[in-house]
Amino acid sequence: MASLMSAQQAVKARNGQFALPVHSSEGSAGIPVAFDAAAAGPSSAAADPRSDHIDHGVTQAPYERRFSPYEFNGGTTLAISGPDYAVVAADTRLSSGYEILSRNVTKLHPLTDKCVLGSAGCKTDIDQLRSVLDIKMKVYEHNHRKPMSTPSVAQMLGNTLYYKRFFPYYSFNVLAGIDSEGKGAVYSYDAIGSFERTPFSASGSGQSFLIPLMDNVISHKNRNDEKRQLPSDEVVEIVKDAFVTAGERDIYTGDAVEIMVITKDGIKTETFKLKAD
Repeated sequence: MASLMSAQQAVKARNGQFALPVHSSEGSAGIPVAFDAAAAGPSSAAADPRSDHIDHGVTQAPYERRFSPYEFNGGTTLAISGPDYAVVAADTRLSSGYEILSRNVTKLHPLTDKCVLGSAGCKTDIDQLRSVLDIKMKVYEHNHRKPMSTPSVAQMLGNTLYYKRFFPYYSFNVLAGIDSEGKGAVYSYDAIGSFERTPFSASGSGQSFLIPLMDNVISHKNRNDEKRQLPSDEVVEIVKDAFVTAGERDIYTGDAVEIMVITKDGIKTETFKLKAD
C-alpha cells in the first residue's frame, strides 16, 4: 500500500509532464497523466522525449525470434486401389502462407513403372526424400538386376522415414502401385514411417475433405446399395470431383490436378484444371 501511495505522489509531483511507462516489443512508450484540470492543457500533452523512442527490439525490449526448419507448402494427394489398377492424384499448387508460389508443381514422383509416390508438405523435404529414394532404387536395381516391387518400395519408404524420426521429413506421403499379383496397392504413411495397406489414402491440406467422401464412395460405408467394382475410368472421374470439392474449401488446393493411372502396362497421366483463385 505504501508503494502504491508513493507511486501516486510521484505521478502527482510530475503532474503529467512525464508519462507512465508502457513496455512492449516495440520498445518504450508512455501515457500522459494529469490529476487536475489545470494540467489538462497543451503543456500536459508534451510527453517525455524518451517516451517517443522506439528501440525496435535492439536493446531495451528484445523481440522473441524463432526459427523453424519446416515450411508447409500445402497441397493434397489422393490414391485409390482397384482390382488391377491404382489411381494416384495430386494438385499442382505450391503455396506459402497466403501466397501462391507456383501453379504448376507436381507432387507425384514415379519410382518405378508400376509405383508412384505422392507427397504433400514441405517442398524442400519432399525433394530430399525423393532424391534419397531414387538413390536407393538405383542401388537395388544395380545389385539385383531388376526393379523393386511395390511392397518392397513401401517397406523401403517406411524405413527411410523412420531413420529420420528424430528430425522427420515434413512430408505426408501416399504410395500407389501394382503388386506382384497384378492387384492395385495403396499404402498410407505417417511422418515417421508407420504405414499400412489400405483401399485408399489421402494426405495434405485437403485430406479432411477427401477422406469422408472416399469412405462413402470407395469403401462403401453406411450404404444400403450393393457394392460393385469400379473401373479405372469411373475412379478417375470420382477423383476429379473430389479435388473440385476440396478446392472449394481449401485455399492450398487448386489450379490443376495431376492424375496417374497405374496398370501392369505402365503409367498413364492426365491433367484436369481446377479453379485458380
